[in-house]
Amino acid sequence: MNPLLKIGISCYPTLGGSGVVATELGKMLAERGHEVHFITDRMPFRLGQFHPNIFFHEVEVSDYYVFRYPPYDLALANKLAQVAKQENLDLLHVHYAVPHAICAYLAKQMVGQHLKVVTTLHGTDITILGHDPSLRDLIRMAIHESDAVTAVSQDLITETYEVLSVEKPIELVYNFVDPRDYIAPANPQLRAQFAQPHEKIMLHMSNFRPVKRICDVIDIFADVNVQMPSHLIFVGEGPELAKTVNRVKELGLTNRVHYLGKQNNVAEVIGLADLLLLPSEKESFGLVALEAMAAGVPTIGSDAGGIPEVVKHGIDGFLAPVGDTKLMAAYAIQLLSNPQLYSEFSLAGMQRARSQFSAATIVEQYENIYYKVAQTDQMKTSVNL
Repeated sequence: MNPLLKIGISCYPTLGGSGVVATELGKMLAERGHEVHFITDRMPFRLGQFHPNIFFHEVEVSDYYVFRYPPYDLALANKLAQVAKQENLDLLHVHYAVPHAICAYLAKQMVGQHLKVVTTLHGTDITILGHDPSLRDLIRMAIHESDAVTAVSQDLITETYEVLSVEKPIELVYNFVDPRDYIAPANPQLRAQFAQPHEKIMLHMSNFRPVKRICDVIDIFADVNVQMPSHLIFVGEGPELAKTVNRVKELGLTNRVHYLGKQNNVAEVIGLADLLLLPSEKESFGLVALEAMAAGVPTIGSDAGGIPEVVKHGIDGFLAPVGDTKLMAAYAIQLLSNPQLYSEFSLAGMQRARSQFSAATIVEQYENIYYKVAQTDQMKTSVNL
């Protein structure tokens, strides 16, 4: 039997799927008996209530007057080292190469080589920052200096090798869902607040960045709504929100579009919907599509990035080329107007979410990686002895 570990986790606590996955991973590891220490600038928003074996360490940034900008990276590196020493951590699992993997590398230099670093690449640290000449060498070093590196899709692994020319092996570990979060049936009273029984509900959930192609979401919905009365629910906030509101007004759809802002209870919100719309220009994985699948909600999306690794076209969802909103709308109408086909897609999605992407399967993969890097250190110690 493998020993229980003391694991430090650093992530963006309030942004995107990486923070969600990191937090849920920490919770699952704690359930398995490991001691988990979150080291971030604020409490992860999905951490929620008290959990045994989980501890939170806040990163405080100095406001010393000589600093032009608050040096968060240095403060994080120092905090990682402090917690690693005080709590005798076995490893740091950091999510995103910048700044977390760089900070973990600095912490390891302060603590010693016995502290292992596992880095998970989630997307924009490669797809955007990796193309920045001012950061490329730094990201490459962070990857090479990690004891193990994982990525959330094969598409992201391929792009990492192409963009950064790294030699470090990168292991594929998909994102996951906890099936227990999706057991409860949809709330009919809550759904009734948005749509009549004969009307359909489509959902889009994101951080409203340009890459999400929010106007495509609206165009798909508009075409579907002409064929069958529907409502569109937006969840999230971001820079494209104002443009979204204006576009909806231009099309005269204001009374059929609902803005819920940020929501923590994702499973309950997804349960309201009949379809998820994900026409993104790029997704390294597409966690929201997986969450929708777990709830039995098929996805209509773009055939881009890692989305095809999550959504199987013609089996549990439909995918189309980026920007082809007419085809996406046609797929949506096809599903919504065919109850038998919809039921088949819904069931297939739930089955894949609970098997290939189940929390138990993915967390075990991470545990195996942790033990592998820990045993490597133990073997080196034995040889030296």
